[in-house]
Amino acid sequence: MNNPHKFYREQIALHTISLKKIKKQLAVSSTIRLFVFLILVAAVYFGYPNTQIIIASIVIGITAFIFLVNRHTNLTYTKNKIKQLIDINQLELDVFEGDISLLDDGASFIDSTHPYSHDIDLFGKQSFFQYANRTTTLAGKSKLAKILTANSIDYIEKKQEAIENLSKLPEWRQEFSAIASLVNVTVTVSSIQKWLQHYTSFVPKLMRVLPAIVSGISIIMLILLFTEVITFNIFLLWFFIGLGITGTQIKKINKLYSDANKVKDTFEQYYKLVDKIENTNFQASLLQEKKQLVISETEKASHTLKQFASILNAFDQRNNMMFGVLANGLILWDILQSYRIEKWIAKNHDKVSQWFEVIAFFDGYNSLGNFAFNHPEYIYPKITSDNIILDAKDLGHPMLNTQKRIDNDITIHKEEFFIITGANMAGKSTFLRTVALQLVMSNIGLPICAASCEYRPIKLISSMRTSDSLSDDASYFFSELTQLKKIVDALETDEYFIILDEILKGTNSKDKAAGSRKFVEKLVKAKATGIIATHDLSLCEIASELPQVKNRFFDAQIVNDELYFDYKFKDGICQNMNASFLLNKMGIV
Repeated sequence: MNNPHKFYREQIALHTISLKKIKKQLAVSSTIRLFVFLILVAAVYFGYPNTQIIIASIVIGITAFIFLVNRHTNLTYTKNKIKQLIDINQLELDVFEGDISLLDDGASFIDSTHPYSHDIDLFGKQSFFQYANRTTTLAGKSKLAKILTANSIDYIEKKQEAIENLSKLPEWRQEFSAIASLVNVTVTVSSIQKWLQHYTSFVPKLMRVLPAIVSGISIIMLILLFTEVITFNIFLLWFFIGLGITGTQIKKINKLYSDANKVKDTFEQYYKLVDKIENTNFQASLLQEKKQLVISETEKASHTLKQFASILNAFDQRNNMMFGVLANGLILWDILQSYRIEKWIAKNHDKVSQWFEVIAFFDGYNSLGNFAFNHPEYIYPKITSDNIILDAKDLGHPMLNTQKRIDNDITIHKEEFFIITGANMAGKSTFLRTVALQLVMSNIGLPICAASCEYRPIKLISSMRTSDSLSDDASYFFSELTQLKKIVDALETDEYFIILDEILKGTNSKDKAAGSRKFVEKLVKAKATGIIATHDLSLCEIASELPQVKNRFFDAQIVNDELYFDYKFKDGICQNMNASFLLNKMGIV
């Protein structure tokens, strides 16, 4: 069994050593760049007025300087990636200490109309999404949310295999996250796809070949100037002709640049992520299938995406005023890059969506692999087709403190319905959410917090938390009835595990008891499987009439004038209620 605490501490130590080394290399690199610059200035100064020496010095000096700048940029990138890796490992140690505040809570995905996500706190502050989320792309975050809310029971064992495979690749997962974290991408994938799909070319056919022609002539003109065959004024005239040609398309070029600049960082990020995927030998069949979507017989997606990122970066050089003016005058730089962009879009726009989906998939599944790695004691449920829907031993909620958490056993067969009674704060609602979250985790392929578990895949639907809506002019009671109607309708088309917590709270006790009884009877008649928690002991009488209904309870005892809970799930009906005791104890009555 792996030791995640030890792994993260060791990774921090290793990366800290690497960071010190790279900082020394950067210091040397800066010194060499300064030295080259000083030599260039001296060569120009002492070479004056010899034009040949000055031009040669400038060409050699700029070439050397560009090489050193690129090397320094690569070293800086490596330094920043190492810092990200240190932060990633430190974050995991913080999470083990209970601090998940730096993780995105997915509040934007809260949906009170979803079959279960709102009821079990899947999103929002201190949610399961926040606890598990390690995504580093906008698309990956959305993918993880979709995985958690899909309510799909297909290919569970393939999902388990994929998550287990990724759980065994912690360095790979962290490298993937570090690369993605280095670019602050704010543009959504959907907007990029829309731009690519609807892009309209503007570069005229004649101008597509002009950059090559003008570049060739400019080289000849430079040679003639260098050999003093032509004067500088003639060369300058040719230079302004080039600027004039570029100027005829400048408005459209500026519009393209504005759009391209917004997506540049995404492609810079994504080609590196795809490269990580392409060069990894995954064992899980699901991961292999996704990998094949970015590799064809003729090309790798990473190469194509890198090509586009390079074009966009080259286009961005127009922001350097000196380079922009010189390059547009001598080689029609903006027109050349505009045509390269248009040519790439025309060839690849229909492939990008699939490539982006693969990146989102791996980003989302990396979070699941990370969760599995962090919980080596958790087990993957054994998928069965037996009559037992759920047979779990020592089932617990993954977000509760392991030192304080009380685990419980549960065995529920197909078409069985449990009625759970219990005192206030005895653990009913926590148990319901534990079972519900276990079903969600099992369906997406995650290991669960249990000693053992056999599970017959089934979709989940619940009614545990209802609120009135001022905007829809809907009362609390009507909102709850709407949710119960959704459950009844859902059962007509598919099989669901139903979890209910104290239904019909918006009506009087007698009406509530009668309504709850009729609703449970209807569910049993529909051959539903599930659990309902209630304070209404009269509902337990159904068990004597319908063999599918079983009574279970959580107990509370008063010991030495103090309330005691053992939080254990037991057969039978609760006999000890505590509302009056608590009112007296707190001095309310």
